[in-house]
Amino acid sequence: MQYGICNLSIVPLRSHPSDTAELTSQVLYGEHFKVLEQQKYWSRIRLAFDRHEGWIDNKQFLKIEEETYKNMDKDAPGLSSDMVEFITDHNGQLMPVSIGSHVSTSSFFSHQFEGRVQSGKQAKENLVDTAFLFLNSPHQHGGKTPFGIDAAGLAQMVYKLNGYSLLREAAQQATQGEPLSFIEESEPGDLAFFDDDEGNIVHVGIIMEDNYIIHAYGKVRIDRIDHTGIFNTDARRHTHKLRVIKKII
Repeated sequence: MQYGICNLSIVPLRSHPSDTAELTSQVLYGEHFKVLEQQKYWSRIRLAFDRHEGWIDNKQFLKIEEETYKNMDKDAPGLSSDMVEFITDHNGQLMPVSIGSHVSTSSFFSHQFEGRVQSGKQAKENLVDTAFLFLNSPHQHGGKTPFGIDAAGLAQMVYKLNGYSLLREAAQQATQGEPLSFIEESEPGDLAFFDDDEGNIVHVGIIMEDNYIIHAYGKVRIDRIDHTGIFNTDARRHTHKLRVIKKII
């Protein structure tokens, strides 16, 4: 088994070994992973954080030893650069990094940074405030940064920045936590899941106070939620059909 770490700001993770393949997720600076298969130009990897698999360009990561991987694997998922915008590498060059990057790997990369790194589990009350960091970010399928993010990526990153692990896709996230019977039982920070006409869970949002929800739909936005689903305040209609509400923490 081989192992790797992302040494660039944001690297695409694709469904197939091609630059034109679907973007299924992204690998952020400092995230580590197992290399499951290696070809001449591409490698299929499994991220340590959420076990999401995909293909990464061989030019866009560094190989690491198994011992290094295991030591990084012991870090709490909440070790994130939520208030760090740039790092300075060993050559003194600046590189932008996104919130959610693992700047705690400074000993491995020999980089420096200014800002706040939070570790460990944070209070549930912080989840909605964290979601506001992504407000108005454009929707991007497979994205998980303020420069482009999808609905499941928003939920995952908000929880990650507060020290909790969610899987990568909405349908996977819906298998986690405790189901609630009614919206009235929910608290800010709980997750609401929505399905399509075939009954497949395809969307997720973070519940706020007073029947509001923050989610990624065109952009990260705030809409109303009721027993039917999400009521889009701009379109003046329901856009998503409610399936289940889950309490994760």
